[in-house]
Amino acid sequence: MSTGAVTGTVRPQDVVEHALAQATGDGCIVIARESSEANLRWAGNTLTTNGVMRGRQLTVIATVGSGEGVASGVVSRSNVGLEQVEALVQAAEDAARSSRPAEDAAALIEPGTPDPEWDAPPSETSVEVFTDFAADLGDSFLAARAEGRELFGFAEHQLATTYLATSTGLRRRTDQPTGRVEITGKSSDWSRSTWVGQGTRDFSDVAMPQLDAELRRRLGWAERQIDLPAGRDETLLPPSSVADLLIYQYWSSIARDANDGRSVFSRPGGGTRVGERLSERPVRLWSDPSAAGLECTPFVVANSSGAAESVFDNGLPISSTDWITGGELAALIQTRHSAALTGLAVTPFVDNLMFSAADATRGLEEMVADTARGLLLTSLWYIREVDPETLLLTGLTRDGVYLVEDGEVVGEVNNFRFNESPVDILGRLSEVGLTERTLCREWNDYFTRTATPAWRVPDFNMSSVSRAR
Repeated sequence: MSTGAVTGTVRPQDVVEHALAQATGDGCIVIARESSEANLRWAGNTLTTNGVMRGRQLTVIATVGSGEGVASGVVSRSNVGLEQVEALVQAAEDAARSSRPAEDAAALIEPGTPDPEWDAPPSETSVEVFTDFAADLGDSFLAARAEGRELFGFAEHQLATTYLATSTGLRRRTDQPTGRVEITGKSSDWSRSTWVGQGTRDFSDVAMPQLDAELRRRLGWAERQIDLPAGRDETLLPPSSVADLLIYQYWSSIARDANDGRSVFSRPGGGTRVGERLSERPVRLWSDPSAAGLECTPFVVANSSGAAESVFDNGLPISSTDWITGGELAALIQTRHSAALTGLAVTPFVDNLMFSAADATRGLEEMVADTARGLLLTSLWYIREVDPETLLLTGLTRDGVYLVEDGEVVGEVNNFRFNESPVDILGRLSEVGLTERTLCREWNDYFTRTATPAWRVPDFNMSSVSRAR
């Protein structure tokens, strides 16, 4: 199946250049995004669907100056050919002329050395990316049927090529591969359920036999069912759950909101908490566009302006950024505009996230083996914000909460609703494990490039029992 294809064989670069040639305003930014996506889906040990989708989106950002300042207008369309470009540019310029001056107005980014791959065609994926994985998946279906288990899930792979050009002469291009696999394993009567997931760039590192072995092991743990009340128990959060909590914290770490007194990172009396210690442990939270296996777009691509991004920053280079270092808050998400307001460095949003501790020596397995009594989670879901000033979050556990006694998993307990702030947890961590590439559960529709450790929290707040399974 193929959808969203652009008619004809017009190159995206030609569409971009044609849009710039039609511009009559003071400045113009054009962003073309070519994407292709392949997917597999299965249920009850049977492959159900597979397909490939393709599409193009074109965004034109026009800027128009007046005696009052510079205004911007943004218009985006899908499946744009050359014949629609002039009208799209005109619509963006009309929007700019009818808008008030932009608070974040700034000079457009000046060109550096053009990207050497600018003239290259967009990259594409296909179902062939699943060749080895699909063969192993078939073997897992056979094993699951023989053992009275059922597998449900999907695998997706996307390749997106972005072309960004401006009237200043800037020309940037980047390819972004994004892949993930999620698998839920159930007992034949559906009384037991568990989940595994993995992010990947190309599926060459996805080992289906290992994923299936982990599903089998956790379903075995769940053969014994134990009821436990809610409370504050020592809890081991696996890397997936840690990623979910840290991603929400990262999304909330916007300098403008903090400076305006509207977030957990606001300093009482005004300003931000940058420079304040959040954890006594030597922890680091950082992003890096060039991180091996987690590579992401190395320049700003903004289709709109807001507290966390500015269309005027399009094309701004992104470098490695420490958000927390040595337990101390080091930076918040900044545009050029918010950096001028806060007096801090320009630190744009980066599309990956990593967390580590300098004193980490053990992985999750060793942490379990050293637990006298505690809970081991599989994943979190339905995470929602309760209070932005403390970043208090609520949510549910999902697909397996296990009781650990004397270093052994002794059974599965009921699910819980939790109430916790990831910022508060940073100050209470009793152990941080070794960092590993992971896929979050709740937010993986939006954020797949993470590397996080397991956390040991001495008093994780399970506020009530949940009967959801």
